[in-house]
Amino acid sequence: MTAKYVLSLDQGTTSSRAILYDSQLQQVAVTQEEITQVFPKPGWVEHDPLELWSTIAATARGVIERAGIDVANIASIGVTNQRETVVVWDKNTGQPVHNAIVWQDRRTSALCDDLRHDGLEDTFANRTGLLLDPYFSGTKLKWLLDRNQSLRKRAKAGELLFGTVDTWLVWNLTGGKVHSTDATNASRTLLYNTETGEWDEELCAHLGVPIAMLPEVLDCDGDFGRTRSDLFGREIAIRGVAGDQQAAAIGQGCFEPGMIKSTYGTGCFALLNTGDQRVKSTNRLLGTVAYQFNGKRRFALEGSIFVAGAVVQWLRDGLQIIRSASETDGLAKRADETENVIFVPAFTGLGAPYWDAECRGAIYGLTRKTGPAEVSRAALESVGFQTRDLIEAMSKDVQIDRQNLVLRVDGGMSANDWTMQFLSDVTGLNVARPDDVETTAKGAAWLAGQAVGLYPSMDDAGKLWKLDRGFHSNWSKQRRDRRYSEWKDAVWRTLSDTTRCHDS
Repeated sequence: MTAKYVLSLDQGTTSSRAILYDSQLQQVAVTQEEITQVFPKPGWVEHDPLELWSTIAATARGVIERAGIDVANIASIGVTNQRETVVVWDKNTGQPVHNAIVWQDRRTSALCDDLRHDGLEDTFANRTGLLLDPYFSGTKLKWLLDRNQSLRKRAKAGELLFGTVDTWLVWNLTGGKVHSTDATNASRTLLYNTETGEWDEELCAHLGVPIAMLPEVLDCDGDFGRTRSDLFGREIAIRGVAGDQQAAAIGQGCFEPGMIKSTYGTGCFALLNTGDQRVKSTNRLLGTVAYQFNGKRRFALEGSIFVAGAVVQWLRDGLQIIRSASETDGLAKRADETENVIFVPAFTGLGAPYWDAECRGAIYGLTRKTGPAEVSRAALESVGFQTRDLIEAMSKDVQIDRQNLVLRVDGGMSANDWTMQFLSDVTGLNVARPDDVETTAKGAAWLAGQAVGLYPSMDDAGKLWKLDRGFHSNWSKQRRDRRYSEWKDAVWRTLSDTTRCHDS
């Protein structure tokens, strides 16, 4: 029997999903489960690692059952994950020693300040392409080991293992036989030297991290072992792993330098392919690994926005002015355009290009006429404004042909036509939405499928991309720049005193 399906496991910030793809890389079936968000203190965000694993296992079994296929027909498994989130567990028992500390978590702000005051920011930036920010894994791991000296002692003794979520899932999928990650996830830890392709001993020493607890780093389409036979009734090869944003770029077919994608999930992440050169940004963007095949790394310039779809979730769960995300489109269309409301969704600080961990969200321009429609519209507009922030910063680091640049979009929020049109209007770019906006899972599936010969190689992978709808700007440059200026003024008012003094 010839295997003709690939199982893609997508562990995200708010849910775990399993998607089964056929031999043409088309979706056959999907299952999804939400995961619990834990907020121990303001600015702290955690997940239960056991829940991350159990929901992935459950959705994987569920999608096979829903599709009604023989497990023997599954050629391989691809894994993609929320990046930077930290899991530490006991090597012998497999039990986590603490909740997973999520990428959104800001508890290590003071630690990052201390490292900067020690003059280490350039050292970390030059070797990793990253900034000293609580966003990344390294300082979260240091916090975990520092909070309890017995944990540090066990880590030094080789009794504890560290991993981002991909590593935790692979370890469980293989029954503890494989402790590995891929180059994209490793490049988000502040511990991995993206120039040499190795864990950096000096950076690990600065953060007090024993190298023995770090996973082996493989290609994105490397051999990550085989699943335990009791999970699905037989062993299945795990042949693809990539962090969610790199997986989305792969799923969008962004394999040529100059191609750019922007994913709108919980946060928003724009990646610009820069080829074999890691751009050292002077505008507070990140130089990160885009993918790695045959030991050769390709890089991207990345801008990270912490709150995109999460702002809609807040409208639903926090303000309770909507019951579902789909309502925002209609509300935005009904909003009074003379109500110039600006929403800066800095719930956990601002990401690129500001990197202000201390500022918090604000809404400007409220009047007695402001209602749910105007607030909803401002929330959606904040996504377009923040994307323009990233495009402006990228344009200063690399030469971009804006007239011919096509911004490929994906993620759940990209299904909102009003938001995508505003995105095109405020950036002045052509926006292209593919027929399958779940490109993160699709990218992981392609990695695993091409590794076993089921899908075409990278040279032909772009042929799998199909346009659903394009959006073109209807605004004049004057209108576009005026609205963006209003946004910039609102952000300036929102930034913490420390950041405003630094930027002045």
